[in-house]
Amino acid sequence: MKRIKPALDSPAALALALLCLVPLAIGSPAAQSDDDAIATALMAAPPALAGSAMVIRLDDAGEYEVLREGDNDLVCWDRSDQPGMSFSVQCTSVGNLPRIQQNRAWAMSGQSAEEIRGLQDAAEADGTREVSVYGSMYYTVAGADADSAALHMTIAVPFATGESLGLPEEGSYTRAGTWVMQAGTSAAHIMLPGR
Repeated sequence: MKRIKPALDSPAALALALLCLVPLAIGSPAAQSDDDAIATALMAAPPALAGSAMVIRLDDAGEYEVLREGDNDLVCWDRSDQPGMSFSVQCTSVGNLPRIQQNRAWAMSGQSAEEIRGLQDAAEADGTREVSVYGSMYYTVAGADADSAALHMTIAVPFATGESLGLPEEGSYTRAGTWVMQAGTSAAHIMLPGR
């Protein structure tokens, strides 16, 4: 009887197989160790808040696992695995988790950007759109990779308008000054241009 050796008995074949798996482990936030995932997510946290911030990992449906408890009302997570994002971590108020979960489920649904906008518009119209806590901050660090990522900050002001806040509704990312974006909707926010 002829004995057939498995292909991975060869050290070279085993090494090649393992090398093929490395990009999968490095590229996915879910594949990171908890310590690495916490450190990555906290890149978006202001230094004074990072030490006591909660850190979570979101699944595709928007459900989350707490990687580290916090006690200062700030929650941070890595969203780099969402379609169209290379590197993106974000922190905001714990009170905004329902909106974050809703956004995550839509982003990971496999639908096009246009279809997702349709879901958002429908939820806005029928009152099922989750609303951010008025005055809460969103801290985002995003870019092609962690080394080139830039800080972007917004303040949630659901349903506010430029008139109600005394701010313009148009602005520039390259000039000083704040403005209200998506005025009059649940997504209304004050833009604070970052670096």
